[in-house]
Amino acid sequence: MTRQAVRTDGAPAPAGAYSQGIAAGGFLYTAGFGPQHPGTGEVAPTVGEQTAQVLANISAVLAERGLTLADVVKTTVHLHNLKADFAEFDAVYREHFEAPYPVRTTVGSELAGILVEIDVVALLRD
Repeated sequence: MTRQAVRTDGAPAPAGAYSQGIAAGGFLYTAGFGPQHPGTGEVAPTVGEQTAQVLANISAVLAERGLTLADVVKTTVHLHNLKADFAEFDAVYREHFEAPYPVRTTVGSELAGILVEIDVVALLRD
């Protein structure tokens, strides 16, 4: 099985030893993206705004392989405050995905300076 790195300037550059995305075995796997704007590094204050930016970052990686959020089959979401932020997060998430929604795992996590992080698995097109 071959692996191919996926990279774009439309999403924040890796801050360590990892790829923005890897295409392998018919799927594209993304790194966990936070809400940093790729051009400025700025982070919006609300979980809703952060969720929108995270999904924009992920969309940029998907676009490098001709994909969109409609190709996503699995998401993993980390929320800094699961109890307080879930409803606002979920409302914005629903604006970006259509039924049938990807399967999703959402957990509370200790996140440094951000409120949300998401990674996805997308089905590559033939």
